[in-house]
Amino acid sequence: MTEKRDRTPALQRRNLLKGTGVAAVAAAAAGGGVAAAQTDTAGVRLRWLGTNAWEFTTEAATVLIDPWVSRFPTGAYTSGGADPETKIEVHEDVIDEHLPKADTILVTHGHWDHIADVPYLAGRTGATVLGTETHLNLMRAMGAPDDQLSQVAGGELYQFEGYTVEVFRSSHSTSGEHKRILFGGTRPGEVPKRPKRIKDLIEGGSLTYLLDFGGVSFFNMGSASVHHHEIEGVRPTVLFLQPGGGHTPDFVERALESTGFPPYVVASHWDDFDEPLTEPAVKGGDWEALRDRVAAASPDTEFLLLDHLESHDF
Repeated sequence: MTEKRDRTPALQRRNLLKGTGVAAVAAAAAGGGVAAAQTDTAGVRLRWLGTNAWEFTTEAATVLIDPWVSRFPTGAYTSGGADPETKIEVHEDVIDEHLPKADTILVTHGHWDHIADVPYLAGRTGATVLGTETHLNLMRAMGAPDDQLSQVAGGELYQFEGYTVEVFRSSHSTSGEHKRILFGGTRPGEVPKRPKRIKDLIEGGSLTYLLDFGGVSFFNMGSASVHHHEIEGVRPTVLFLQPGGGHTPDFVERALESTGFPPYVVASHWDDFDEPLTEPAVKGGDWEALRDRVAAASPDTEFLLLDHLESHDF
């Protein structure tokens, strides 16, 4: 299995992080099922665009998860946290530069750092957008083309050209003494007024996606929470995990067990997203602790840490 990079990260991290992923690939291939890895290669290039923004590219298609690249400052990783009154900004020039095309866009939840750029991007590319009723209503209010929006709730399995998308119910991680979701709530029914501040982009329900290209599959939960019984038996090649989940007991260990201790774990949503995408990622979440928990719970899993705009070929 070869690896190509778009650019060299500031630190040569990956050589320090590799485990014995090849053996685990063979084990996953033997598991069978719609989500199983296969022994051939699907030729998928994975690229990280910061936060939980991921691009999956094959010769035939481009799929995006939570493609947010505008990265306007909110103070998210300061002691006071994100300022709810921060005005939403959509930097079309930045989106055009980093996200030239898309066929399918998968939205995990409705916070600004996941969906704020999607309405513009959908309109420019013509991509199909999957999300909950709330996610789609928020995006309609921001000008997303209605005829491109596909409402999902969990349980769906859709065939696209060259890949399938399976949707699972999930939940967002919580914080504080009373275990509250940041900007929680829903917007069912009528389309709300156009969101102007980040507090207007509420969570709106969370989703997990299994993106399967036949030879390689990717499982992205979008937040540091796991529904063990919802996903038990899923066998992806690649599991995305992020730091956090302090109110979710054994978040990392249960996620690994539920997905059969996959060949690869990719660290996601660990950067301080007030910092530029064009510079090496600045740590916002503790990816080292995440790496150590993965190594302890699943020694044969290879832990991958990509830098901003860096790619890995599967």
